[in-house]
Formats: sequence, structure tokens, C-alpha cells
Amino acid sequence: MLMFRFLFRKMWNTRWLTLSTLIGLIMAVAFTTSIPMYADGSLKRVVAKSLEEKSGGLPAGSVMIRYQASGSDRAELSDLNGVDAFIREDLPKDIAFPHQAFVRTYSIRGSQVSPDDPSKVDPSKRRQLTLMAQTGLKEQVELTQGTWFAEQPQGGAVEVVMFEEALYRGDMHVGDVFTYPISGGLGIAPLKIKIVGAFKPLSGSDPYWYQGLEGLLSSTFMSEAGFQDYILNNKKIPLNLANWYYAFDLRDIQTSQLAGLERKLERLDITLFQMLKNTRVDISFIPLLQEFKVQSLQLQILLFTLAAPMIAMVFYYIVMNARQSLDRQRTVIAVIRSRGGSTGQIIWIYLLEGLLLGAAALLLGPLLGWLMAKSIGSSSGFLTFVDRKAVPVGVSMEALLYGAAAVVIAILASVIPAIVFARASIVSYKQKLARSDRRPFWQKWFLDVLLLGLVGYGYYLFGQRQDLFSRTGMTTDQLQVHPLLFFIPALSIIALGLFFLRVFPWLLRFGNWLGKRVLPVPVYLTLTQLSRSSTAYYPLMILLILTLGLGVYNASAARTIDLNSTDRILYAYGTDVVMRADWQAVSDELPSPQQGGGQGQGGQGQGQGQGGQGQGQGGQGGQGGQGQPGAPGSGNEPPPKLRYIEPPFEVFRELEGVEHAARVLTAKSNVVVSGKSLGQGMLMGIDNVDFAHVGWFRKDLFPIHQNLYLNLLGQYEQAVIIPTSFAEKHHIKPGDLMNITVSGQPVEFVVVAAVPYWPSQYPDEMPFFIANLEYVYDQAPITPYDVWLKMKDGAKVAPLLESLAAKNVDIATVKDVRNELITQKKHPARGGVFGILSLGFLVSVFVSLIGYILYWFFNLSSRVVQFGVLRAMGLSRRQLTGMLLLEQAFTAGLAIALGFGIGKLTSYLFLPFLQTAENVKTQVPPFRVIFDSRDTGQLYVVVGVMMLTGAALLFLHIRRLRVHQAVKLGEEK
Repeated sequence: MLMFRFLFRKMWNTRWLTLSTLIGLIMAVAFTTSIPMYADGSLKRVVAKSLEEKSGGLPAGSVMIRYQASGSDRAELSDLNGVDAFIREDLPKDIAFPHQAFVRTYSIRGSQVSPDDPSKVDPSKRRQLTLMAQTGLKEQVELTQGTWFAEQPQGGAVEVVMFEEALYRGDMHVGDVFTYPISGGLGIAPLKIKIVGAFKPLSGSDPYWYQGLEGLLSSTFMSEAGFQDYILNNKKIPLNLANWYYAFDLRDIQTSQLAGLERKLERLDITLFQMLKNTRVDISFIPLLQEFKVQSLQLQILLFTLAAPMIAMVFYYIVMNARQSLDRQRTVIAVIRSRGGSTGQIIWIYLLEGLLLGAAALLLGPLLGWLMAKSIGSSSGFLTFVDRKAVPVGVSMEALLYGAAAVVIAILASVIPAIVFARASIVSYKQKLARSDRRPFWQKWFLDVLLLGLVGYGYYLFGQRQDLFSRTGMTTDQLQVHPLLFFIPALSIIALGLFFLRVFPWLLRFGNWLGKRVLPVPVYLTLTQLSRSSTAYYPLMILLILTLGLGVYNASAARTIDLNSTDRILYAYGTDVVMRADWQAVSDELPSPQQGGGQGQGGQGQGQGQGGQGQGQGGQGGQGGQGQPGAPGSGNEPPPKLRYIEPPFEVFRELEGVEHAARVLTAKSNVVVSGKSLGQGMLMGIDNVDFAHVGWFRKDLFPIHQNLYLNLLGQYEQAVIIPTSFAEKHHIKPGDLMNITVSGQPVEFVVVAAVPYWPSQYPDEMPFFIANLEYVYDQAPITPYDVWLKMKDGAKVAPLLESLAAKNVDIATVKDVRNELITQKKHPARGGVFGILSLGFLVSVFVSLIGYILYWFFNLSSRVVQFGVLRAMGLSRRQLTGMLLLEQAFTAGLAIALGFGIGKLTSYLFLPFLQTAENVKTQVPPFRVIFDSRDTGQLYVVVGVMMLTGAALLFLHIRRLRVHQAVKLGEEK
């Protein structure tokens, strides 16, 4: 009890440090537990999607167990009843999921039946039937004729019901009696079966009918009790086939259940075979579980890799706080140690404190983690959270285990220094205090240089990404980003920060030496203080460099992934909505091949028919004769020409929700320049003014504004714009002529410009040629074109289709880029990436703010005596304030600048590797690293708040300083 009183008094005396440590633990637990929570929720979405996709066949959670008699083997009834009881009672408990359907089917071997009274039933028709019993039949069907079967045979005949369609096909009727021979040479007398009713299923798509309705055409159903008593027990007819079918509902499955469920299903085959020979699992959802497990594992690895730097940063914050607390209590620890306190007692005090704070964090952290997981699930971009149906998130045992692991690591990180301090006496403590300027361990062991080497090797691997990424198949389009693209940059931020801190004391000493004769006293004192105790500022500087550097990199990475993948989709479509009307085509009538060839101008004509081709050859002033028909099927008949009727275009402009509309013709064509064929290209015919309003153009796609190129089309009727790569390859310049074949007819164009890209066109796959649509239609027949629509915000496509249908305009195809963007935003990996990066950014900001304030608060509090001495020596409050402001600028200000600089440098170095090996050279539109001013502005605001808070703390301490109280004998507290 005394120890608890001592502990609580100690925690209260250092309550701000205790509270900050608790906040750090809660953040660590929350961040760590949010990832498996989100992975579980995402898994449920994947499961729901898989269930929806696989709804065409058997349900995704299907399990079918089959017993099939082999040769002369007979199933012992006791064994059969035992395996049946296990499947019906124990198996659902082992699977531990509700089932939508359960069906048990027993059947004997099928036989060719014959009518008992040939005068009533046609005996010449072959009828192959199988006698069976099936659970729940009455609840799943509607009786259409007759009555239900009796539970036991009536008058020596087994009463059965049949599928109504089976009666029609077999020319059978209710009331017919058949003889059912028992095959297998068992010497059992034939059965008599009587059809007493006909049924049809209530729902043919119900999982109950797992065998399909076709399987009912040769089936007769009797009662289950009668099958068990009369067929198996009394008549001793061997069971030929038994099926047990379950359709389990897996919608609430969790990641932690996957491995255990897979093991149970894999073991099921062995268990069943041992209970009843020839019993095995025919169908199970093991492949589905394996698919879910792989997806869940990939998602968790990705998210944990993304979150690892932020989690490490939170742990570092906890360690920094613990060190500050221990540094303030080292004198107390050393005194207790010197006065007889054991090392174990001291360690137990700090361990108990860690356990109490850890328990509180385990209670509060998962709640915050649940909110974080919800936020991740509603993320549609970086720092963008939308109000949509959230991911179903719950607190699982796996998430709590992750949280407990985070608490254990944090406690160990804070207790281990206490163990070191507990072993020190007051003498050893004073000796160590006198050597407080010793280099930290990472400088002694050149850890920063080693990390830089690892970063360099990682950069080299990314340079060889053709091999690395082609194996992983990770692309930014699918948002399956390679985890190393976030782990290695985080290492580079740490390594560059540590390397600079190695150089930092040298720079201070150089500045001190250079300006010691000319610098004002406060500046000189500041440089002296920093150069002599630079290691004391390392924890804060490392925290600021790490948090701000990661914040800049994560913000840039998220914006880069988001905007580049969005740009790729927008470029592929070219506009908001692309429609093509249903064009009507009519064929122009041509002369029949039986009539020879047309008319020749002139006088005396002579017709000649050869091989199915009629030719008219006339002389001067006469009319050609009539050719004779050639041999049929010679293949030279002229194909009929199609003439298209253009649907009205103006109706598209008038649609509600449409801002602008444009006609866009795309057609593969042959290209000829100077009589030389240059292969095929994609001709795009446009109306330049309309296209300027509907086309998607990115600012950096062209050397000059795109409207200047479109103006060239308006100035020259024959103008054509070609790709830059095509122009360079074939040495084509503006002013050159080229022929492009349109609908089989060559059309002459004049090159007016070359551009690298054009919406929806990929020059590396096929060169494009942008021309005036009206000029193309003047020179060649009208062919179907697409209509590109620029939509108003929030406008839907469905009302457009309804309006067009009302105006008798049928639409053949519709492509809506917004649907594609929505589908992309709903991808679980995308939400996870942006959610983790967003939360990591916010956590970085929060931790850096709290860490900065606490560090300066306790740093200034511990230097009261030093400030009093300086005041007593003659420094004014103004000079002392200026000195401390300079100290903050040289440490925190420099660390903040380094955090921004290193974050941007890391982004420029590593983010281009987000491109895969396949698209690094053919990326359209070009990949770009993006820094959003909003993100930088938020960081600037946080930095401003930090610096102002530090300055306020400084002014507060200086104002409250009393020289006569500060300059005294005693120890600094």
C-alpha cells in the first residue's frame, strides 16, 4: 500500500509528463488497433462482393458432403446415423456461422421401372427413376396435384411425389403404380411405388435446390421416416448415395477466423471418412477462405507498412517523454538507491506505473481506434472524408492483441531506461552528469551512415524496379502500392535527419569560432550553450524532423497517387460522359450481277459477262449492251454500301444537366505521306469550339494552351494535328500534306501542329490525327460518331437516357467517367492507403505539437538556476529573452526547416517509383509529383502555433523569474 501511495504521489508531481505519456500510449494503441479493425471491415466488403459475384451458381459458403457406396460395400446404419448426427449437430457449431439452407438427401440405386397395370400406363416408354428422401421438401414446394405421401407404405406400396415437369416428360400421372426393381444381385424383392402427388418449387433459385431442377426429372420423393424404417431397416436395401448440403452465411466473417476455419474444413475429410467409409467433402469454401486470407494479409501488410513510421514516431514520442520524466527524477532515484532502496523496488515502481497507464490505454485506445478505422473506411482521398456507408468495423480479439503488443513495447521502451538509472548511485549519477555532452550511441556506431547505405541500396532496387514490381504486380491504378515505397523513404528521412545532427555541432562550433569577437553577447552565449550541450536538443530535433518530414512525404504521396490515378482515368475517357446513339443504316441498291454492268456512254455497245462480273463497254454515241451472268459464287460481287441516317444532335445540347456537348468521330484510317504509306492511325474528327468546352486537358500536357491548337483547326479547313512522336519519327513539319483514308476514300489534309498528347488518345499505341469533322464529312460519307458531354455538378445520366428515349433517340452505348472514379474511390486498398496516410499526417501534426510544447516547458523549467545566474551577471530580461528565442530558432526552427526540406527531397527521389515498370515509359498523361499548398499550409499553421507557444512559455518563465529565488544553493529540480 505504501508503494502505491508513493507511486500516485510521484505521478501527481509529474502529472503533465504522466498525462503526455498516457496520450502517447492511447495514440499508439489506437493507431495499432485501427488497422486490423479496418482490415476486418474491408474483408466483410470483399466477402459481400464475392457473395454477390458468385450468386449465379452455388452460394459462396456452400459445403456439400457425399457418401457414395462403392461396389458391394454397405453402410452400417449405426455408422450412418453417427455421421448424420455429426453433420447436423456438430458441424454447424464448428463452422460457427448461420446457414441459409440445409438439405439431407438419401437415395437408393436408380432402376428402370415398369407399370404395375400396363393397361393404364404405356409400358413401351422407358422410365429410369430414383427413390429418395429429402429434408424440408414440404416447406420448399407447392403441391399442384394430388396429396402428400404417407409416412409409411400403404397397401404394400411406397407413396411418392414427383416434380410436375417430370410427370409430363415421363407420361406419368397421379395414381400410377410402378414396380421398382432392386439391382445388385441382393435377392431383394422389387418395391411398388405409387405416385400420389405432383409439386413445383416455390423458388427455383433458392439454395435448397443445390442440385438444380434438372436433377428432379428422374427423382421420386418419399417420407424420411419411411425411408429410414421401411427401406433401410426392414427391407435392408443398401443406401447408394447420401448428400448433406449447407449454405453458410459468411457476411460477418472476421480476419481472425480465417485460419481456424480453414483448418477445420481441411480436417473434415479425415473425420468423416473415419466415421463412415466412402464419405468425403465434395464442395467446400476453402478456396474462398484462402482468397480472403490472401487479400486480408496483403491489405494488413500494406497498411502496417504505411503506418509503421507513424507508429514508430509515436513510440519515439513516448520514449522521449519517459526520458524527460526520468531525467527530472534521476536525482531522486539516485538518492533512494544510495539510502538502501533496492534496484527491484525502483524498477517495480516504474513498471507498475507503466502497467497502470497501459491498462488505461487499452481501455481508451480501442475506442479511438474504432473511430480511426471508421475514418479510414470513409476516406476517399487525402484528408478527404465523405459521408457514405461506412465500413462495418468491430473490435476483434486480434485488434486487442495488437493493442496489447503496442502497450508492451511502449512499457519496455520506458522501463528499460529506468532499470539503467536504478542501478546508479548518487556518485555515479554525478559522474555521468559531468559527462553529459558525450555523443549518443547512434553517432558512436555510425547508425546514421548505415541507414544512409540502406536507403541508397533501396533506391538502387527501385531503379531496378522492372524486376521488383513485375513480380508484385502492384500498380497505382489498383492502389496496391508497394510497401517499400513508404518504408524506405521513412528510413531516408530518419537517416538524413540523424546525419545532419552529426554535422550540427560542427556548424555551431564553426559559427562560434568565426564570430566570437564580433557577435553580441546573447548570440555568443546561445552558440556556446548549443555547442556545449547540443545532444540535449537531439530528441526534440529528431522528433520534429521525423514528424514534419513524414507529414510532407505522406501528403505528397497521397496527393500524387490520388491525382495521377484520377488523371489517368479522366484522360482515358476524355470527358464526363460519352454516348453513342443507335444509328440506322440503309443499303444503297446496286445493279444485280445477273444484269451485267451498267450503261456505257456513247454509241454501239457490247456487253460482256465474265465470272460473275457484268461489264458494259460502249463506243461513241451509243448505249452499252447487257452482259451475261457469270458463274455464281465467283466472289467478285460488289458489296452493298451502307448509308447512315444521322440522329438529331441538338437534342443532346438541350438535355437537363448538360453544360456542353460535342460530336467526336473516331475511326481507324490508313495514312499516306508523299506517296508512302505510314501505317494506320486513329482519325478524330471534332468541332473545335464545342470540343474546347467538353475535352479534359491537363495544364502541363501542351507547350502552349490547348485552345491555340484548336484555333488552328478553325482557321484552316484542311488542318490536321498530329502526335509529336509521329512527326519526329517521320520528319513531318507544319505545312506538309498527308492523305488519310476515310471510309475507303482518301482525304487530303495539311499538318498545322504537333502535340504530345490528346484526350483519350495514346500516341505510343497508335498515332492520332485531329481534324475538322465537317471537312471530313464533306469529303467522305457520314459515319457514326460519339457525343461527348460535359455535365453539371451532380447531374445524373439516367434522366438523360429517359429524356432521349422520349424524343425517340435510342442510345447504343454509354460511358460515364464519374462511375469509374466512384468505383475506384470505393476500393478497400484505396480507402486504406489514403485513410492511413491522412491519419498519419494528423497524428504527426498532433505529436509534434504536443512534443514540442512539453519539451520546451520542461527544458525551461529545469534551467531556472541558469537563467537566474545570467540575470545576476547583468543580462537584461530583453537580452535573455532574445538569447532563448535564438536558441529556439537554431534548434527547433532548423529542425522544422530540415523536416520540410528532407520531406520534399524524399518525395522527389522516391515518388516517381510509384510508376510500374510497364507504364514508366508509356505513362499517359505523364506522371508528376504533387505538393498541395493546402497540406503545406496546414503544416505551416501547426509550426506557427508551436513556435508561438514556445515563445509564450519562454516569456512566461522570464517574467516569473526572481533572481533572489533562482540564485541559491541546492539542486535544480
